[in-house]
Amino acid sequence: MGLFILRRAGVMILTALCLTFIVFFLTNLYPNLEKLAKTQGNFRMSDEAVASWLDRNGYGGPMLLRYGEWLGAAPGWTRETEDGITGRCLDGAVSAETAATAPRFCGILQGDWGRSTVFKEDVSTIIGTRLGLTGKLMFWVLVLMVPSALIVGVLAGMREGSWLDRGLSTFSIVTTATPEYVSGVIFIAVFTSSTVGLKWFKGTATSAMKDASFENFFLPVLTIALYGMGYIARMTRASMTEVMTAQYIRTARLKGVAFHNIVLKHALRNALIAPFTVIMLQFPWLLNGVVIVETLFNYKGFGWTLVQAAGNNDIELLLAVSVVSVVVVLVTQLISDIGYVYLNPRIRIS
Repeated sequence: MGLFILRRAGVMILTALCLTFIVFFLTNLYPNLEKLAKTQGNFRMSDEAVASWLDRNGYGGPMLLRYGEWLGAAPGWTRETEDGITGRCLDGAVSAETAATAPRFCGILQGDWGRSTVFKEDVSTIIGTRLGLTGKLMFWVLVLMVPSALIVGVLAGMREGSWLDRGLSTFSIVTTATPEYVSGVIFIAVFTSSTVGLKWFKGTATSAMKDASFENFFLPVLTIALYGMGYIARMTRASMTEVMTAQYIRTARLKGVAFHNIVLKHALRNALIAPFTVIMLQFPWLLNGVVIVETLFNYKGFGWTLVQAAGNNDIELLLAVSVVSVVVVLVTQLISDIGYVYLNPRIRIS
């Protein structure tokens, strides 16, 4: 198992490097850099002025070198100006003596994520705050989504073809077929509108950032949970149906074992192998799903930050959001593989 984890960790690192370089390359294309220069400087800047601004701020070097500087594997850039020496690892213009004592490497590996050009804050501070808000949202989504989906899937798969199976399967299909931006708008119109709505939920998701309650936080949680619930429930139902027709289940029935004991002690563990993988893969999906829901409900978390960074061409913040997304996807896949081995003892790692 240890060797397997080490091999997977090596593959994860190579994958992360490739994916982050692709994102770095796309975000640092010249049109994006030109837009950044004109946003920070003057929209009427000439091409020569744009090139000069990019060179002064470290965007003029070769792509691979700048990627190494951003990653922290190459020394940070420095420039001599009239006010002193500026650089990636320097806080403004400093003297030559101060620059000589400053660290040479300052990138992601050293914990320096850069500075946001829109929010005027350190990117690490923004990511930590917004990721914490999204983590709170994702936690309650999982608390609502996973148990509900497993219960629906198990109840539907216990008795294939029954009216309960048909009803729950229809419910699962409807929830999966309804996008978050549709169900979210419907929930807002029905439950929060003061004109035609029921006004059951008071407060907004923005207020839930500081003081979350059932009234201001349940609708965004329900919007995300409903969409993912149907997919997990359908997978659980299919797995449960297959297990219930296995030979050892028939043998247990012939021996007179109670039906609830057959389900809980014999069928459920094997039926959860496939849904476990699906549940773990919900973490990357949740990062995508919160982009829509957080924007719709104006909940300023990780997804909202991604939209703001992309819309305002905030390159440093957009790169940091991409790195976090890549790491979350790779780590959840590793946990899924390890958990799959423990759930199914027949799997052996050679």
